[in-house]
Amino acid sequence: MDELLLRSLTPSVLAVLGRRGADFAAAEDAVQDALVEAVRVWPSEAPRDPKGWLVTVAWRRFLDATRADASRRRREDRLDEEPSPGPASAVDDTLQLYFLCAHPSLTPSSAVALTLRAVGGLTTRQIARAYLVPEATMAQRISRAKRTVSGVRFDRPGDVSTVLRVLYLVFNEGYSGDVDLAAEAIRLTRQLAAAIDHPEVAGLLALMLLHHARRASRTAPDGSLVPLAEQDRGRWDTGMIAEGVGILQAALARDRLGEFQAQAAVAALHADAPTAEETDWVQIVEWYDELAGLTDSPVVRLNRAVAVGEADGPRAGLAELAALSDSLPRHTAVAAYLHERDGDLPTAARLYAEAAHKAPTLAERDHLTRQAARLNASLR
Repeated sequence: MDELLLRSLTPSVLAVLGRRGADFAAAEDAVQDALVEAVRVWPSEAPRDPKGWLVTVAWRRFLDATRADASRRRREDRLDEEPSPGPASAVDDTLQLYFLCAHPSLTPSSAVALTLRAVGGLTTRQIARAYLVPEATMAQRISRAKRTVSGVRFDRPGDVSTVLRVLYLVFNEGYSGDVDLAAEAIRLTRQLAAAIDHPEVAGLLALMLLHHARRASRTAPDGSLVPLAEQDRGRWDTGMIAEGVGILQAALARDRLGEFQAQAAVAALHADAPTAEETDWVQIVEWYDELAGLTDSPVVRLNRAVAVGEADGPRAGLAELAALSDSLPRHTAVAAYLHERDGDLPTAARLYAEAAHKAPTLAERDHLTRQAARLNASLR
């Protein structure tokens, strides 16, 4: 059973059902039923047209559910609409589905969460981590969003900013481990950039390309994380960097700055430095100032504290860090790094160990544990 194939076909099948009149919640349930049936049937009887098979089965599941709740007349009308089995359109409906799921009846945050779960394939835990909220809170938010759009027709697509937020979070999850997911986000953002002349769409595409250009250097052969300062810059994809910088420069020239353009500018400054020591941290702090003004995000301010620590010294960075809540993800890891830079190795070792216990991923936990062990060894 090809799970990647099933995941790639799901958005298109959902979109087909939406265009044929299925409301979002019912369409999602019908597609999930079809996927379960595929897992049962395909290993022994693989279809020649997987997408057409899923569309047909999902539509029948939707009709069955509708007949259970509707009148006899509506049951008969729906039955007449059942499509015949056969090849389905090869058009990629994924980007369209992102817009359809960002429905105006939802708040932007709820639309993003629902789309990440239903279309992006992220788990509730992954989405909660991205939003800095407990998993139970996010589960309730997604459930409320489903109830809100239950019975709503897909005829009022959402706006670009919500779709960009979804694509950004899907890319972040892919960039943290699943390269295919990151590549899919880039592919969809390229489609959006080709269809819409919008500087923030260009800014997001540039940001993705600049980050993705470093993918080969982010982990060691044993799978351990390699910090930015220690990465082999000879392994960075210079062609992708050049493309990202070119897209960013064209977007910035339009003088309509947005958060994705500002983030891409930070990434471009990192990519432009021949060595970690030559990074222009002063400019990076200035871009973080712009970004903080645009978003007022605590995560942005945490990253700015690191940049200040590099530009003006670790004590200046610690002073910025002191103004932020220590409940922020990676706050303790940043404190450990800045204390190490300041020469306070016992405190840094303790904080690295503490940060390891809070790490959201196994790779980060192992990296922080090694940092603590390295400092403890030097103190003996």
